[in-house]
Amino acid sequence: MIIVDTALKKREAAGNPIKVGLIGAGFQGRGIALQIIASTPGMRLCAVANRNIGPAIAAYTEAGVQPVECATRAHLEQAIAEGRPAVTDDAIALAQAEGLDAIIEVTGSLEYAAAAVLAAIEAGKHVVQMNAELDGTVGPILKHKAEAKGVVFTFADGDQPGVQMNLFRFVEGIGAKPVLCGNIKGLHDPYRNPTTQRAFAEKWGQKAAMVASFADGTKISFEQAIVANGTGMQVARRGMLGPDFSGGNPGAPLVPLEDTVASFAAHLDGGGPGIVDYVVGARPGPGVFVLATIGDARQAHYLNLYKLGTGPYYCFYTPYHLCHFEVPTSVARAVLFDDAVLTPIAGPRVGVIAVAKKDLAEGELIDELGGYEVYGVAENIDAIRAEKLLPIGLAIGCKARRAIAKDTALTFDDVDVPADRLIDALYAEQEQLFAPSAQRA
Repeated sequence: MIIVDTALKKREAAGNPIKVGLIGAGFQGRGIALQIIASTPGMRLCAVANRNIGPAIAAYTEAGVQPVECATRAHLEQAIAEGRPAVTDDAIALAQAEGLDAIIEVTGSLEYAAAAVLAAIEAGKHVVQMNAELDGTVGPILKHKAEAKGVVFTFADGDQPGVQMNLFRFVEGIGAKPVLCGNIKGLHDPYRNPTTQRAFAEKWGQKAAMVASFADGTKISFEQAIVANGTGMQVARRGMLGPDFSGGNPGAPLVPLEDTVASFAAHLDGGGPGIVDYVVGARPGPGVFVLATIGDARQAHYLNLYKLGTGPYYCFYTPYHLCHFEVPTSVARAVLFDDAVLTPIAGPRVGVIAVAKKDLAEGELIDELGGYEVYGVAENIDAIRAEKLLPIGLAIGCKARRAIAKDTALTFDDVDVPADRLIDALYAEQEQLFAPSAQRA
């Protein structure tokens, strides 16, 4: 941020702002629009796309701007060239439109988002996204395609995975070795669903299923999976360790984060790649943390002096995550410095698999993330491949071929997959490129 804000001010002074398109005008999308319009010199929100154009219009009008509606790519390009804020219901047209430096994708969808992100990459645009579900399913192949086009594909700063990666880089930068990247949560109940979460969702103007995906563990599994894929880390076991210090009571007093370290210690192999995980019922929440070691006794002495304790595990944390506030700086990092906040190193290290939330009947539709049918848990890619486990990002829209018992991990053989989906083709391409058999060939 310290370098980025100066660079953006220079772009503003030069009359050469970064030109951005936004795909998705939901709760987070409208927050991002407001942040760019009201608080980000050196950047212009040129256009917003949303399947229902009403929220796209609102993204501008809530910030005091009246946009022009554009039905075609040519109309969009004309508006962008003339400096008129534009809205459209055609995400692909926006992704392909000339005159934009970067696309921000914040739909929370899978198939729809995959098509838009791929179109943006193929059009030579940087892509900054807040879609851990897409990233955790086909992020590695999208990163591979972005590299081939010479553009950046990255998760955004502000949300917990991006904040973890910032902290990871900081810890490595001072000469310590990260052994765990962690997320702090207030609740984890795999059986939460849109009905149980409706009141909370209505209070904050969010979708009930999306809120349920936070509570049932699907969201945190995706978040930690993409951190693993960006750092080379793995999970200690299926579903992660996830020690819960709340006793199942979200209102219980929070314990200091430092008091939770012992719950992870047995799984922190100093010679291994490290693990991603989370803790429930700790403070400061909802922040993130990194546990690290340091090999130099002299430096350990300094860390003790600076109140980080005697080790062997030192706890670094950021006590908050501010989501949409930091998305514009993520765009600037990509466009001005070719710097990704968080992007896969190569192939997947960790994925998120579908587990039955209830007894599923033959023919039952798996409707949505955070829905009534399945929840997601993080698993290492070797186990996913060996057991042919079904990624939850591919499970949505599938139908059960047979009865499946509650808490059973689904496999590809358990479901019928809809025909001709881009998300399946991208996942197959990803496996072909990165699976060990493909690498040997």
